Amino acid sequence: MNLNYPLPRANAQTNAYWDGCAQGELRYQRCGQCGQVQCIPRSLCDRCQSSDLPWSASRREGTVLTFTTVYRAPLPAFKEMLPYVIAIVDLDEGFRVMANALSCVPPDALAIGARVRIGFKEVHGMALPVLESILEGAK
Repeated sequence: MNLNYPLPRANAQTNAYWDGCAQGELRYQRCGQCGQVQCIPRSLCDRCQSSDLPWSASRREGTVLTFTTVYRAPLPAFKEMLPYVIAIVDLDEGFRVMANALSCVPPDALAIGARVRIGFKEVHGMALPVLESILEGAK
C-alpha cells in the first residue's frame, strides 16, 4: 500500500475508538442520560449535552444503506486500489459507518439492504473498519 495513504489521526476524543479498532472492536458511545447513540466521538451528547458517554462494543452487523464503486482515484494514494467499493452501513446499534469493501466481498453480490459484517484491515499500523462479509441468507 502507498506510504502516502491518508490515515485518520487519533486524538483525546477518538483514542478509545481507534484503540477498539486495533483490538477488533467497533466502539460507539451511548449517552447514559438520554440513550442517544453516536459513533463520532464527542465529549458531549449530541442530543442532551450530557458528558455521561460510556463506550460500548458493536456486534459489527448492519444493513447497507448505499454503496458505490470508485473507478477514478480521488488522490494518487488510492490509484493502486482501483476499482474499489465504498459502502455506508447502518449498524444494528443505531449508528452509521463508511467502509471500503474487502476484495472477498464481490461487488456484484453487494446490494442496498444487504446484511453485512464490519471487520478491520491493518494499514500502515492502523486498524481501519472495512466491509468484511455479506451475512448468509440476508439481503
